[in-house]
Amino acid sequence: MGAGFNDNIVDEIKSRCNIVDVIGRHVVLKKAGLNYKGVCPFHNEKTPSFVVSEAKQIFTCFGCGATGDVIEFVQKYNNLDFHGSVEKLADEYGIEIKSAGFHAEKERAALYEINREAAAYFYRAFAKGSNPGLEYMAKRGLDAATLRKFGIGYADAEWDSLYQYFLSKGADPKTLLELGLISNSKDRYYDKYRNRVIFPIINTRGKIIGFGGRILGDGTPKYLNSPESTIFLKKNNLYGLNLTRQDINKENYVILVEGYMDVISLYQHGIRNVSASLGTALTENQAAMLKRYTDNVILSYDADAAGQAAALRGLDILHKSGCKVKVLHVTDGKDPDDFIKKNGKDEFLKLVHDAMSFADYKIHILKQRLDMNTTEGSVEFLQETAKILRELSPVEADIYIKKIARETKISEGAIRLEINGNNNSDHGRNPNIITVREPMRNQQTAVRTAGTGTMIERYLIKLMLQKSSFVRKIKPYEEIFRSPSAYKIYELILSVYKDDEEIDIKKLEDSLEEEDSRLLHDIIENIQFADKEDQVFQDCVYRIHTSHLKKREKEIIQIMSILDDEKDRDKIETLTIELIEIQKEKNNRR
Repeated sequence: MGAGFNDNIVDEIKSRCNIVDVIGRHVVLKKAGLNYKGVCPFHNEKTPSFVVSEAKQIFTCFGCGATGDVIEFVQKYNNLDFHGSVEKLADEYGIEIKSAGFHAEKERAALYEINREAAAYFYRAFAKGSNPGLEYMAKRGLDAATLRKFGIGYADAEWDSLYQYFLSKGADPKTLLELGLISNSKDRYYDKYRNRVIFPIINTRGKIIGFGGRILGDGTPKYLNSPESTIFLKKNNLYGLNLTRQDINKENYVILVEGYMDVISLYQHGIRNVSASLGTALTENQAAMLKRYTDNVILSYDADAAGQAAALRGLDILHKSGCKVKVLHVTDGKDPDDFIKKNGKDEFLKLVHDAMSFADYKIHILKQRLDMNTTEGSVEFLQETAKILRELSPVEADIYIKKIARETKISEGAIRLEINGNNNSDHGRNPNIITVREPMRNQQTAVRTAGTGTMIERYLIKLMLQKSSFVRKIKPYEEIFRSPSAYKIYELILSVYKDDEEIDIKKLEDSLEEEDSRLLHDIIENIQFADKEDQVFQDCVYRIHTSHLKKREKEIIQIMSILDDEKDRDKIETLTIELIEIQKEKNNRR
């Protein structure tokens, strides 16, 4: 079917191109139960008999018999051949196509077959009788029917059992290496999965694309996953979706969890509209896959700090994709598996019912992190909340503005002003220590006009002009002077500064160009501190440090989101330690 295209091109197109969206551009579709109905574009009819299944990603006309997937629809509707249909969809969705040939598709089929054979091997080892894998899963409370449903397997503790099995079948070791079934060292091949419970990863087409292995005992890593390959791209797949997509469509919401065991445990307890990402941060492609079946997503990640961070990342990805996303807070147990085994299905569904919305969860996290009894905490809460509310519709934002005003005693006007921005010119202000903090949200991104400098630059310059003793105090933070005019003024202040002498402002004025001089005069005339210079300086320093911490925190989270949980374990561990230290420092500074 995919002759002429290599790698995962056909799978990626089907993953990215929701058939309802594609057909909906040409056919008026109306929801009819679990499916969509419309008038068939391929023959004349008055009564709609053209049905589109979002869950199965196929169309069928019960009048003329036309049927197929998204590629076949585009092919038939636009009178294109297979290649033209693929190229059209790829172009519309920004997917790069690389020409290959039938040989590439034949190789992919061979890789699927090897994975299928490996899964069968692992399953036989698991099901044949007493073994550590079976005993472990029994202790976790999973029954035989559920284990069969997910195709759970067992890799024994021997070094080369699987390798020898495939060798007897004439398999090429290079292919086994590519799929991550074996490893090699000093020209010696050995099994990658040893003494592990095996979780086959199956795509929505029923193809086994990879494996996850859970160690039995205290070895590391705890979970070992297949590397990405020609047939396995983590960003394009979700665990368990091959079994649960129809339940997701039926319930019209999905519970997205972190791990294999969470999916299996919830499924066994009767909650089957569930899926999990594959050891990486949630991706836009995975969000698009979920939207095929529902717009409603409930994140149920672990209750620890890492789970909370993952939930926040997932919230943003899903919200931007157009999903209505909520976060379920597990109150008794560290993860969904623990909770449902201890409390049962009904109690878990109560948590689902009480899941927090996108805005509620983010605001909840802010309240946990910030001390609302301090001025600094209240200001930062207002600033960060404003960012959240900007992402909501006007009606939603209005509801939250009223709610937050009641709870925090911050006026609705202040909240609205922070959300919408203050259009008044800075030049008309007479800022004091109370208003200093408002414009200094982040000196890296503070609003500026050409040459005017950020507000934090203005305050630091005014401090040095008012009391030259601040020059030495400010010098360690001189990287803050980034706008051209502010930097020139700062350099001149350094050049004329002398111990125990105030800055000669006249000398500064004589040495500045017109634009720079305008900034200097603006600072002198409009920045006033009401005899609170030391307090202003401490506030500036606080803002600089906080900005640095936030910047590095954001960098770490971004880096971790693209690291591979298997290949980059050491990097992830190092970055996690650094992230924890940053968060501790941020908390200690409040």
